[in-house]
Parts: sequence; C-alpha cells; structure tokens
Amino acid sequence: MSQLLPEADWPYEGTTIFPTVDFDDEDGNPVIPTSIIWTLSDSIGNIMNSRENIVVAVPAASIEIKLTGDDLLITSIDKKRLLLVKAIYTSSRGSDLTLNRELEFEIIPIVKVP
Repeated sequence: MSQLLPEADWPYEGTTIFPTVDFDDEDGNPVIPTSIIWTLSDSIGNIMNSRENIVVAVPAASIEIKLTGDDLLITSIDKKRLLLVKAIYTSSRGSDLTLNRELEFEIIPIVKVP
C-alpha cells in the first residue's frame, strides 16, 4: 500500500518538490541501506521522464528525492504519481534484506499561459 503524501504537500505542475523517504529496520530502528534505487511512474505504471531505477549515490537512513520539471507534468492519463523506492540493508536478522517504500501524490494543474 502506498503512503499518501498529504494533500497540502502536493506539487503544482512543473514545479519542484523534495519528498523525504525514511528507512527503518524490522524493529523500527533507523537503518542506512547499502543501496537505494527509485522509480517514478503514473498510476498505471508508465515510467515518467525516464526516471526508472535511479541510483541514490549516498545512501542514508533518510533521503530527499528531487522531482522537478518534466517529472511533474500532467499527462493525458492522469495527474497521479507513484514514487517507488527500493533499498537493500543489513540488520541483526540478516543481510541483503529488501525494504520497499511507495509514496503517492497528485499534481495540481496550472493554467497554461501562451
């Protein structure tokens, strides 16, 4: 199930946002993943702006992902976006454990100026 970004934080079309993603282990403690990738899609899985399997250069227990410009343009399909973040981490219960997060939000349309 996706985590819904609060409506007050929904971006205007074509603007910039920095959604934050936090990573916790199975005991609820913050964990720094060994690797993190993310993908941006619309509500039916179409990849937006070639943003598929983007590697986070410096993994951390909490990261911000910059989405801007064409990432946040409304398509003919819908104005919903899904940000899927996949991480691999190690804990006392094992290594190479998978941790997935999905953030859902809508883009607020703006009037096009000629």
